[in-house]
Amino acid sequence: MRPDEIDLDAGLVARLIAAQFPRWASLPVRRVASSGTENAMFRLGTNLVVRLPRYPGAVADVEHEQRWLPRLAPLLPVPVPEPVGRGVPGEGFPWPWSVLRWLDGRNPVAGAVKEPEALAEDLGAFVAALRRVDAAGPPGYRGGPLHTRDDSTRAAVAELGDRVDARAVTALWEEALRAPAHSGPPVWAHGDLMPGNVLVRDGLLSAVIDFGTAGTGDPAVDLIAAWYLLPAPARPAFRKAVGCDDAEWARGRGWALSIALVALPYYWETNPPVAATSRHVIAEILADAGRAD
Repeated sequence: MRPDEIDLDAGLVARLIAAQFPRWASLPVRRVASSGTENAMFRLGTNLVVRLPRYPGAVADVEHEQRWLPRLAPLLPVPVPEPVGRGVPGEGFPWPWSVLRWLDGRNPVAGAVKEPEALAEDLGAFVAALRRVDAAGPPGYRGGPLHTRDDSTRAAVAELGDRVDARAVTALWEEALRAPAHSGPPVWAHGDLMPGNVLVRDGLLSAVIDFGTAGTGDPAVDLIAAWYLLPAPARPAFRKAVGCDDAEWARGRGWALSIALVALPYYWETNPPVAATSRHVIAEILADAGRAD
């Protein structure tokens, strides 16, 4: 997906484990199928998972998660990854890496959620709980004002050409930019509540993973879950559980639209699952606004 991405395989992970965590050296290693774009995951035995950055831009997430996940976990209503080992460069791998507890569940499929109302309430409760965490944390990756994404969003629309309704999505983007900005103090947000970072069991939220983008700022970014994970009839339950006003909802929709538009041309060929999710989100937002054909 990127020119600076490195090759990773189970043999490398097994060598890293044997050299740095010999107590786990006898456990089998197998790659976890994933459409993730930042890290590669390898199942270690039945209860552990090894997570390694795939390119230089993801390296800082290792220390970020190692530091903040143990602090956030006790304050959240569902399990989040638990670091149990911190790896260092070795065996030809140039960066730090993590060993975490394995969390059971599966990723929901955008547009095909089994229990949308229940999932909406669970997601809302998670977002609300994260917002209540003491905000003495680092700025989130997506914690800044929405207008900081204006150039990249418009560039993506231009790159997509006739693959999207450029006039409609641009009008909706400009509408989001007109929403009042976040005027309160910085608030914790996950920043990446997409299908690949959410686990469900029996239709209910069972875990939230990948906190590399988590931090403080405008919490509207977590409202992207409404369009990335939920069908239209379930969105009011999510919004009620979170508790947000019209301005924040408009910014959240703007975040979802911008993220999907920017991702779509980048991953169109290199990551079809991410591209498909982006197309789904754009279609849902257009339908919300009554502008879908």
